[in-house]
Amino acid sequence: MKIHLTSVFVDDQAKAQRFYTEILGFVTKHDVPVGEQDRWLTVVSPDEPGGTELLLEPAGHPAVKAYRDALVEDGIPLAQFAVDDVKAEYERLRGLGVHFTQEPLEMGPVTAAVFDDTCGNLIQIATEPR
Repeated sequence: MKIHLTSVFVDDQAKAQRFYTEILGFVTKHDVPVGEQDRWLTVVSPDEPGGTELLLEPAGHPAVKAYRDALVEDGIPLAQFAVDDVKAEYERLRGLGVHFTQEPLEMGPVTAAVFDDTCGNLIQIATEPR
């Protein structure tokens, strides 16, 4: 068994696609219309185009708002992405205008930082323990 697809709920798929591709550097893998306004919209790492897909899923379900609001209020990231150097990625993203809610923090063998994805979620970037 392996993880093939995971998702983040987003307020606006077009805005999310721009942020996740133009700012974070993911690439669009699938962009298929589903219904009148929604799309099956996935992005992947350019380093692993056949790897795990991230579905930028519309946040239309009534339970999503309360769930995401509670996570954001408590400062809990919805997802985590691995990076080689958190401090360098923090500086790169800050230079692009990304708002961080937690600056790089060393926690034993892991360094992590948390940012707002502009689509209703907090996302953590972290180094993998060596």
